[in-house]
Amino acid sequence: MGQKTHPYGFRLGFNKGWLSLWYAKGKNYINMFHTDIKLRNLIKKKYKHAGIASIEVKRISDTIRVQINTARPGIIIGKGGSGVQQIKKLLKECTGMTADKVLVDVIEIKYPEIVAQLIAEGIAYQIERRISFRRAMRKAVDSSIRAGALGIKIRVSGRLGGTEIARAEWYLVGKLPLQTLRADIDYGFIEAFTDYGQIGIKVWVFIGNKNKERFKKQVPEIAAAKAPPPAIKFPHEEGYETETGNETGTESEEGDYEHEFEGE
Repeated sequence: MGQKTHPYGFRLGFNKGWLSLWYAKGKNYINMFHTDIKLRNLIKKKYKHAGIASIEVKRISDTIRVQINTARPGIIIGKGGSGVQQIKKLLKECTGMTADKVLVDVIEIKYPEIVAQLIAEGIAYQIERRISFRRAMRKAVDSSIRAGALGIKIRVSGRLGGTEIARAEWYLVGKLPLQTLRADIDYGFIEAFTDYGQIGIKVWVFIGNKNKERFKKQVPEIAAAKAPPPAIKFPHEEGYETETGNETGTESEEGDYEHEFEGE
């Protein structure tokens, strides 16, 4: 039997983080879980061509913060921020929260060529437009390697080219250590809806090694108060030390200092 596992879930808590950050118990957990799924589906459906790679949901107290990671932030933000207001209105209707309790952040992805989900969506878009799947796969592989990926694998399966019998084809360039936990591997999946059926597209991208963040040992604070620093003495004060010996000074009537050196 195959021992395949999801590359993201396999590294969750090691060098990957959760896409939903909140805590709940009992029925509240179920409601929040389904609300997050509904939020993601609504935003993805509304901005299908905005190049959205992931949507992170964070809940702190009675506030919800939605972070949208996209390759085309201008489409989502809109003219004068009108798009963000529409998303806030959408989230308000979905969650039942007031507008001031809903926060939306739009983060731009600098290198979309090495984001697996965006690569998969690009291939699906081309297949739906009747472009050859092999040409779309080769183009995605070349652009990803040029952008700095150490390895990439693309697998498409279904009635490729409209054939009667479904099959699967894949390309692998570079290295792809799926069993190495410290390997930072991005994974994306999408389905292309064609006239002759659905075609599944899976993409794995190996970006590099990323070790688990180690927590530094906290140094205990010293309870005892430290001794105060020695007071700085100036030339007109007693006990002022110089390079040649002890110096004492007396002020004259004219306001100048008359110095007497000991040890000369």
